[in-house]
Amino acid sequence: MKKSKVVVFFFLLQSFLYSSSLTPVQYTAKSIPKNMSVLIKKERFYQLLVPSIKKVHAQLMEEFLRIHSYVQNNKEQKELSKLRKKYKVSTNEALLLVLKPHPPSIVIAQAAMESAWATSRFFSKANNVFGMWSYKKNEARIAAGMKRNGKTIWLRKFDSIEDSIVAYYKLMSQGRAFKEFRRTRYETDDVFQIIKKLDKYSEIGSLYGKELGKIIRYNKLRKYDK
Repeated sequence: MKKSKVVVFFFLLQSFLYSSSLTPVQYTAKSIPKNMSVLIKKERFYQLLVPSIKKVHAQLMEEFLRIHSYVQNNKEQKELSKLRKKYKVSTNEALLLVLKPHPPSIVIAQAAMESAWATSRFFSKANNVFGMWSYKKNEARIAAGMKRNGKTIWLRKFDSIEDSIVAYYKLMSQGRAFKEFRRTRYETDDVFQIIKKLDKYSEIGSLYGKELGKIIRYNKLRKYDK
C-alpha cells in the first residue's frame, strides 16, 4: 500500500472511530450495562433523570411565579382561596412556601444518593428514584430487600421516572418533617443553605446535607440550576 493511501486509510478510520464515539446510547431504567465505568454510569444517570427533573421543576416554578404574582398584586382571590384549601394552609405566605420548588441540583444530588446513580433495585424495578416508602396496601409497590423489626418494608412503584419526581416534590412540599426546609428554600436560592435542612430526610441526619453538598460540588451540578 502506498504511503498516500495509508494516510487516507488511517484518516478515515480515525474519523469513523470518532464519529462512533459520538453516537448517543439510549438507556432505560431497566438496562444496566455490566462492568460500567464511573463515566458511563453517570452519563446514563444524567440521560435518564436530568430531563425529567428539569421539566418538573420548570412546571412547578411556572405555577409558583404565577401564584406569587397574584399574591403580590392582590388578584385572583378565588383561585388563591381554592389553593389554600387544597394545600391545607391558612395564609398566602404559607401557600407560597408550599409552591416554590427547590433547585434541580439538589434533586439531582438526592436522586444520585438514593438510587445509587440509577442502579438500585427499586429504581430499575419500580422507577422509584428517591427510595420513597409505601404505607398504603392499595397502591402499586414492591417489597424492599430487607426488613425492619421483622416487618416488610414496602417501596412505592411508579409508572414513570417523571411520576416519581412529581411525587417527591409533593412530599417535600407537604410533608410535616420538612417545614424548616420549605421556609429556607423560599427565603434563599443558596443550595448549600437549603440542603442543611434536609436532615429529616435520612437517618444519618445532618451528615445527609454534607454528603449532598459533596456530590453537588464534585459533579458541578449547579450548572443545572441555570
